[in-house]
Amino acid sequence: MQTMSFSVAPLDQGMSFKAKAYQSLRQAITQMDIYGGPSEIRLDERQLCEALGVSRTPVREAMALLEQEGFIRSMPRRGIFVVRKTKAEIIEMITVCAALEGMAARLFVERADERGMADLHETFDRFAEDGDLADHVLEYSDANVAFHQSIIQASGCTLIADLTDRFFIHMRAIRRVTMRRGGRAETSIVEHRDIIDALTRRDADLAERRVREHTLGLARHVEQHCDFLD
Repeated sequence: MQTMSFSVAPLDQGMSFKAKAYQSLRQAITQMDIYGGPSEIRLDERQLCEALGVSRTPVREAMALLEQEGFIRSMPRRGIFVVRKTKAEIIEMITVCAALEGMAARLFVERADERGMADLHETFDRFAEDGDLADHVLEYSDANVAFHQSIIQASGCTLIADLTDRFFIHMRAIRRVTMRRGGRAETSIVEHRDIIDALTRRDADLAERRVREHTLGLARHVEQHCDFLD
């Protein structure tokens, strides 16, 4: 078990203390490497209060909301922990995301402007120029997450954005930890270029299929290479 040191953003003075604490804690949890090690991540209430500069009441209220949303769980006599999904739960989550992201890609084709298309190209052209992807895995992992988020946001579908946001901290963390396993990074960048090609051609059927298969490929990769999640 490890107690995580938080890196929290400055609190917005125009918000309530509860809202400030919730926003900062949620952002901090989102940035955590949840699956990077075998230990559970324990949250220290006193440390959080000091980091946020608020009393225990708004922190407890914020954590109660985060627990309702499934980000953390409270265990009697043990403390509060960031939720880690099992391997089976992660594969199920990825499967659902594959369907949602596939539909987002279809909507992206219909709604995205040329600037949105150009941004996707620039993201991955940079890695092609850098040469050895192994030297930039973490940077590529962040670009990978941004790529998927860009397609979802540009789809213009609020419901897809809301549904995928529920899974985001786990999808981000599992995408990061898998990048160094079984050649996932090299496979991923090739598939991303194929997706960009379909999006650029405004081929909705092909874009939807490639995004869905790409994300389902992550589920297969987790099944084959992530026994540490069991």
